[in-house]
Amino acid sequence: MQSLPTPCPADRIPDATGLDAFTTTYSAAKEQRAVFVAIERQGPGWTVKADALTAPQRTLDSPVYGAVRDAVSHLIGSRQIRPDSFADPVYVVLYDVDGEGRARELAAAVHAAFSGDLEPLSRAAPCTS
Repeated sequence: MQSLPTPCPADRIPDATGLDAFTTTYSAAKEQRAVFVAIERQGPGWTVKADALTAPQRTLDSPVYGAVRDAVSHLIGSRQIRPDSFADPVYVVLYDVDGEGRARELAAAVHAAFSGDLEPLSRAAPCTS
């Protein structure tokens, strides 16, 4: 599997629906020491996953983590994702995203955040507070 560019364009975010696809995508990220990012179809919605355990050098530092956490809170508060979605410095999961395109947009934004680029996240999940 070819390495993802950073930031990764939404159309290049892998679909890891199914155990084989997930395992292949996660293993490739681990081998490349890159942040794992993918979307998965789960029932009627989509799930966004990003995991820096595959790239320990890419955890979210405090200011970036705060921005990601605020964006996730905004998405939960505006009912764009399920309330059990969360972000921590190494793992972000967004449940029940409405539509593949939106899931790809959010995944690309989260992936960029792991490299310190918050601009895609501020466009994808503008906080109004």
